[in-house]
Amino acid sequence: MAKGKNRIEKVMHEYKEGTLKSGSGGKVTSRKQAVAVALSEARKAGARIPKKKSAAS
Repeated sequence: MAKGKNRIEKVMHEYKEGTLKSGSGGKVTSRKQAVAVALSEARKAGARIPKKKSAAS
């Protein structure tokens, strides 16, 4: 989990500074989008982060 935690902290710090970019190159403006980017990068780094649970219908 250390890999994931460090990656998430780094990305959220970039978001707070206003330097975080999305995959398409645009600036990330919402906190939800920043969290999504952080979790995505952590997964790519090899952290075992569960996928979001879908709503039961």
